[in-house]
Formats: sequence, C-alpha cells, structure tokens
Amino acid sequence: MSRKWFTFLCLGSLFVLLNTAVACNRAEDQPLPTVVPTIAAVTAATEPPTLIPTFTQEPTAEVEAVVPTATPFPTVTAIPTSTPLPGIVLAAPEDFGTDRNPLTGEIVADPANLLRRPLAIKVSNSPPQYARPQNGLSQADLVFEHVTEADITRFTAIFYSQTPPDIGPVRSARLIDKELPAMYDAALAMSGAHPVVSQRLHASDIGDRILRSHETGFYRTGEDKPWEHTLHADPAGLWQALTAHGENRPPQFTAWMTFSTLPPQGGQPATRVQVAYDTYTLVEWVYDPANGRYWRWADGEPSTDANNGEQISAANVILLTAIHEKDHSICMTHSNGVCSDWPIEIQIWGQGSAIILRDGKQYPVTWLRENRSDMFTFVDAEGNPLPLQIGNSWFQILPHYYENPVTISP
Repeated sequence: MSRKWFTFLCLGSLFVLLNTAVACNRAEDQPLPTVVPTIAAVTAATEPPTLIPTFTQEPTAEVEAVVPTATPFPTVTAIPTSTPLPGIVLAAPEDFGTDRNPLTGEIVADPANLLRRPLAIKVSNSPPQYARPQNGLSQADLVFEHVTEADITRFTAIFYSQTPPDIGPVRSARLIDKELPAMYDAALAMSGAHPVVSQRLHASDIGDRILRSHETGFYRTGEDKPWEHTLHADPAGLWQALTAHGENRPPQFTAWMTFSTLPPQGGQPATRVQVAYDTYTLVEWVYDPANGRYWRWADGEPSTDANNGEQISAANVILLTAIHEKDHSICMTHSNGVCSDWPIEIQIWGQGSAIILRDGKQYPVTWLRENRSDMFTFVDAEGNPLPLQIGNSWFQILPHYYENPVTISP
C-alpha cells in the first residue's frame, strides 16, 4: 500500500485531534484507516509557545484528579556515553546494514542480536513502593508509557539489541499490547491479562508468540511484597522459549524510522518537560547538554534501573497523543450486576499529533501508522520525515481528552 503524507499548518502551537475512531474488533487483514484531522489556526505568541493541545472532552476516569507535586531536581552526574559521529543519516533499510539497530540507529556490540525476534515485555509502574525501581529499562530500545483503566501508567518495553540480566516486575497486558508487538514483529511477554483481553490477544496475529509466566525465562523473586509484583524475566530464557516454539527469527519490518545525528532545522528550546498523567504519575525529563540526553524523574524521584543503579535517560522523548476509548464489549468489574469498569483501547493507528524532543529542542510532528505491521513514523508540517537522534526512545502516550498535560520549559 502506498503511503499518504499529510501537510499541516504549524504556527506556534499545533496538535491534531483525530475525529474518527476505529472499532477494536477490526479484521486483522484490513488496512488501517487514515483519519483526517481538524486544523485550528493558532495566534502567534511573543514568547516561544508550548506546543501542547487543549481538549474539551472530559476524562473518562472515575477517580478524582490529583496531580503530584514536583520536587527540585538533584544534581545529576552525567554518565559517560559514546558520542555519535557527525553527519550520520539513516533513512532507508540499506543505511542500517547488518550491524545497526533499526530501532535506535546504533551500531550493536553483537550483530547476531539483530537476528533474534524483539521482545515486548510488560513492566509495572504502580504502586511505586512495589514497582520501582524497575529492572532492565535502561537497556530497552523503546519504552511506551500508557495509562490503564484507573489512569495509573504501565510500560511496554521493546528489547532487541541488548540483553539485560533481569527485567521486571512483569505485569498483565492491555489492549494496546495487541498493537505494539505487531509494529515491531515482536513477541509479547506478560504475566497474564483479563480473560476477554487475553482472548483478543491470542486470537490476533501475535497469538503464536505470546509468552506467559509458565514459560522458560520467568521466575519469582521471593521478595516480601504482594505476589503479583514478584514476577521477573531473564530475557535470554525468553528467547530460548521462543526458539522452542519455532518463533525466534529476525523481525520483518514494513516501515523504518529515520535517524540523524544532525538536529533538524527549526524547533523551539525544550530543556525541561513535565508530563502529568492525571491522577497518579508526574513524569519529568531534563535535558543534559553534556551528553545530549534527557534524564527521567517520576513523582519527584530519579527513575533508576535496579540492575545497575543508573538513572534512566533517553536520546528521544516522544509525546504522542492518541484517541483513548473505553471498550464496552469487555466488562472488567461488575457492581450489583451492573458493569462499572471497562478496558481502555488506545487507538494507535492511522495518524495523530506528537512532539519529538531531541537535542534540547521540541519539534511538532504528525505520527503515521498506515498498516498494522508498520511502526510509528513521523513527518513535519511539510510532510517530510522528521529524524530521531541516534539512540533509545521513550514514548509518553497521552489520552486525547487530557487538557494541557505537558509543560515544556526552554
């Protein structure tokens, strides 16, 4: 299918609100819809604007909104990192050769790692006293943070080029995990899922590559915490389990992200970013010009990797807005014979608005996903690909009904 590119007017502040939704039960072999956005003119401000959308639809969460209060950032000691060579541009499959990771653009230490199937592993983020610090997230190529039914956030982390010794805590999957593994031809590793959500996952085209807690590679830590927070994974064992099922093969990508060590033209300064997930989690990213990366905080505390004690950082932070709808065909909770809770379907297909943060600047873009097997790609207002910086990326997936969830400081 040929790709359609869209040209959007961007004056100061721009976000595109999708105005059509696609039913979650769409056939797997049907092309995904392309949604035409509504474009609203924006009056230019004297100061560089914060490119954040304003929505009028009320949140669907049933809980009272209480945004955590940020605390001052401690002094950061930069972790030495390799500096990419200037002028590298990766825009086509042949640019990556056999030793560059298509998900980060980085040269991998062991090219044989690129011959295995990526792992999409479900990692907990709540409650903090049981979930944090997580293990392994600093070695993920991509991390997607999204809301669940009660607006707490959870991660789907994509591991491909690196093999951390431990990943966890591993928790249950959501409807979004029917989409993310398909985008990267990955296997899904999870503790389980709601029975109807599990049926949807197993009936889809990723059903033969779902790994649950009884598979090789999973284990219980024996920690003194609730049992559901004690499941961890050794990714080497998970790849072994995939091999046993005949599912461990190189991924077949149908879309490619672009990377460049040269910052795109334009962009507004963005050195500190706050992302408020309604009731529970306040995420903060702070740019460090010493290494060209963004350091992560959650609820005022540095986000660290329990494997090595290092603070988590990203070369790219992507603020991606998508339609979030309750799937009323699946009831999560009954109260007096009446359904009171439904799962959230995050509609990451078609197109939508996003902001890419890289090199201390923000770039408004449109995200595109035309086919089910396509990963996200990004285009600017002229329809040209907007490259990411070489390195890992962290996606903050934001509900379309949030009103000004992001604050960006120059």
